[in-house]
Parts: sequence; C-alpha cells; structure tokens
Amino acid sequence: MDRILLVDDDKEVLHVNSEFLKGKGYGVETATSGQEALNKISSFMPHCIVLDVMMPGMDGFETIQQLRKITQVPVLFLTGRTEEADRIQGLLTGAVDYILKPCSLEELSLRIQIHISRYRGVTGQTGILEFPPLRIELLNHRVFCREEELLLSNKEYELLVCLAKNNRKVMTFEQIGQELLGGYIDADRRNIMMNASRLRKKMEGYVGLENMIETVWGKGYCFKG
Repeated sequence: MDRILLVDDDKEVLHVNSEFLKGKGYGVETATSGQEALNKISSFMPHCIVLDVMMPGMDGFETIQQLRKITQVPVLFLTGRTEEADRIQGLLTGAVDYILKPCSLEELSLRIQIHISRYRGVTGQTGILEFPPLRIELLNHRVFCREEELLLSNKEYELLVCLAKNNRKVMTFEQIGQELLGGYIDADRRNIMMNASRLRKKMEGYVGLENMIETVWGKGYCFKG
C-alpha cells in the first residue's frame, strides 16, 4: 500500500482529501504544520507528500527544504498561492508538482500515482531501488534501512532484488528460480524458502521493513514496497 502524508493547516481540507485518498487504497497520515510533518516522517515513511504553502510558523517552502534533508520522495504543493513567482519558487525548492486549490480529487489522486511511479522508475535507472525506508543500491550491492546497512548474504541480497524489481507482483517459486538460477527444479524450492526465511528475519529487525515480503502460500512471495 502506498502511503501519503498530507500537510495543511486547514483541517477540513485534510479530512476531505484524506478520506478520498483512503478510498483509492492509499494509506494516509495528516499533519497540520511543517514541524508536525517532519516529526511524522520517520515513523510513517510516506511514498509521497502533499504540502500546503501557507501555514503558520514554518511555511511550505521552508518545510520542503527540511524534508529534502531526510527524504527524496515526491513532494507536491497543493496551495491557493497562484502567483507565478510562488510556482517557480515551489519547483526550485524541490517539489515535483505545483497544484492550485481548488483541485479535482480525481486529478490529485492521478498526479500522486504518476509521481510515485515516475520516482520509482528514476531511482531504478540510477541504480537505486527505493521503497522508504528501504534503499537498495544495485551498483555496490548494499541495502539500507534509512542510514543503517542490512548485512545480507549474496543469496539473500539477490532474492531481495528479484522481489523488489517485481514490486507488488506475486513471484512464484518457478519464476524466482528462473531469474536467480537460470532454471528451476523441485529441489530448488526448499533453498528459496530457506533464503526467504532468513531474509525476512533480518528485515523484521527494522521498523518499517517487517511486512515487506509477503508469503503467498503454495505459490511464492510478493514484495510490498
């Protein structure tokens, strides 16, 4: 389930947008200030952030500068600030989109979906698979939860990459065997299950990674990034 963090000091807007996005299948958390959003990042770990500009205390432009120090997930501005200078500033500070209020909720949902998909594609092309808080660096074969490295065996790493590259797809034992071993026989199933069990136990030691690999009984596994 993709997770969205909505940040706006207007509680009515938060409620309406939150309920709509939940109905679209997103996990949603809300914050009414920039500081509250920063406080929730590490525990909620969103895949996308929708941010207002005009907020008391730390405004949206200041907030995104702080967010960029701890996460690179897509940030969309949703705001009533219509001046061209504001739009330019929003994009220059690192936002991927600048949406004016009022906005169609269907359009908002679509833009969120597009930017999450685009972000995952870009990170994959640059040698990084990122599913916050998990980051897989393909070029040097290293895996991190936030900034802490997971120590995986070669087989555990290869299995994780195989599943992550097929995010949200059920990978059967046969498909995993074909991808990792170049072929599959019944005896390979036990080895795949053993490596999956070891990998999951290691991931369970990190907050946010506990349920990323789901067992599909009798078939194989599904990565839920």
